[in-house]
Amino acid sequence: PICKAVEHGCAADARAVAAQVRVTEVIGKDENEIGSCCQSRFQKRCARKPMPQGVAALLDFNSRLANEIAPVFVVAFERVGEFLNRPLTGKWPYVWLDATYLKQRQGGRIVSVAAIIAVAANTDGRREIIGLGVGPSEAETFWMDFLRSLRARGLDGVKLVISDAHSGLKSAISKVFEATWQRCRVHWMRNALAHVSKGQHTVVAAAIRQAFEQPDYKHAVETWRHVANQLRVRWPKLAELMDQSEVDVLAYMSFPRQHRTKLHSTNPIERLNKEVKRRSDVVGIFPNEASIIRLIGAVLFEQNDEWQTQNRYMQVEAFDQIDKEEADPILTLTAKAA
Repeated sequence: PICKAVEHGCAADARAVAAQVRVTEVIGKDENEIGSCCQSRFQKRCARKPMPQGVAALLDFNSRLANEIAPVFVVAFERVGEFLNRPLTGKWPYVWLDATYLKQRQGGRIVSVAAIIAVAANTDGRREIIGLGVGPSEAETFWMDFLRSLRARGLDGVKLVISDAHSGLKSAISKVFEATWQRCRVHWMRNALAHVSKGQHTVVAAAIRQAFEQPDYKHAVETWRHVANQLRVRWPKLAELMDQSEVDVLAYMSFPRQHRTKLHSTNPIERLNKEVKRRSDVVGIFPNEASIIRLIGAVLFEQNDEWQTQNRYMQVEAFDQIDKEEADPILTLTAKAA
């Protein structure tokens, strides 16, 4: 009877540890580190028990770990994998892409790897996290493979891809989706102001923003070129940058007015990236690629569930206006009055 009581107590402790250790606390670690994390919690719990029962529980820990604790995390890992590889149905006109850099051990060295997060909005006005990719660089081949994997899972109807100026991405987008690329306006502005003295940042930024306040693409382009010509004499490098990036920065202006505030930059997923970075900083250096997928995937899984309980992210009716030239309401009213 005493042995059975000790055995029962050990199993109860193991189940309690499995309930206390958060999934995101261990999925960034390899199998040995997971065991150490659980064992530390288990030892602290058993230390508060009478000596005979505590000793018996500690001696029995290794055999109990596989049976009581490990299955909890195995199920969680499987759910994360199913989420990241789920089929995508319907049309997804807008896709946001962003990269976060993490440290990983590889062949005895510590290397920097890119974790690519993909978020998309469907024609129901809902946004979802649709993919996660991990690679050693941002070369065109990596982007091609990642975008093709999304397409193979059912990503269709893409009209606009919003991202920063990642190397090789623009070419990969045109080859895989034949979609328009929108360069993140926020990141572009930072690059543009680097050509201007700090004291002139406010004035120059206000001048450039005049183009973003225009009612349609045509007027935006006209204002953009006018501002570029005004700045050319004093800041020729800035004017040259504006000439080269005009199409990429103003691409969103040809899409429905109701959606534009969420199409001009990667800001809609900045908060998500901050949470990913916060969780990954706790780990520091990941032991392998699988541990990155487990940790980042779990964070994305939680965030995606939260998004589904919120209101629609975009106005549904405006999706019908994509690929249609939008009339300027002010000019239309003026013409009718005349």
